[in-house]
Amino acid sequence: MYDDRTSRACGAVLAGVSMTTEPTLDPRQFRDTIGRFATGVTVITWDDGQHARGMTANAVSSLSLDPMLLLVCVDKKTTAHAQLERVHAFAVNVLADDQIAVSKTFAQHGIEDMAGVPYEQRVTGAPVLDGALAWIDCEVTERLAGGDHTMYIGRVVGVEILRPEAQPLLFYGGRYRRLGPEL
Repeated sequence: MYDDRTSRACGAVLAGVSMTTEPTLDPRQFRDTIGRFATGVTVITWDDGQHARGMTANAVSSLSLDPMLLLVCVDKKTTAHAQLERVHAFAVNVLADDQIAVSKTFAQHGIEDMAGVPYEQRVTGAPVLDGALAWIDCEVTERLAGGDHTMYIGRVVGVEILRPEAQPLLFYGGRYRRLGPEL
């Protein structure tokens, strides 16, 4: 039951709490800390009808199994962001640990027409990279604002593990890594 005593008790507890609207955290410290969360390395690819393009990304996550949804986050300042705003589909290419050069290629600005990296088109027409460990083909269902990024939600329409024996390429602490021994 909520009464005047509860109100006074809550007020006493909150009296020592400072409520601020401005963050006091250092953005570099946040970036360094979140960099301690190991992620897989992917190349997001799309075809806008005139050009096939891609970008290296690690802000990728499974969102839902029913329906099957995938989440990709893209910085609004990138040229890829403007291009992804106009497409209806994208593919997520999961890279293997022997594909560092592919990751570095698509991490560059201004990559045109897949930079000569061979690919095929699958379900949606989005490029699937030759040699990828696996791919996930998605139709864009939503675009949501998320601070300085846009979250692209894709409905999964195709998946395949191309190299089941390959090890994934990982990113941790600002460097490429590979899996170690099983624990």
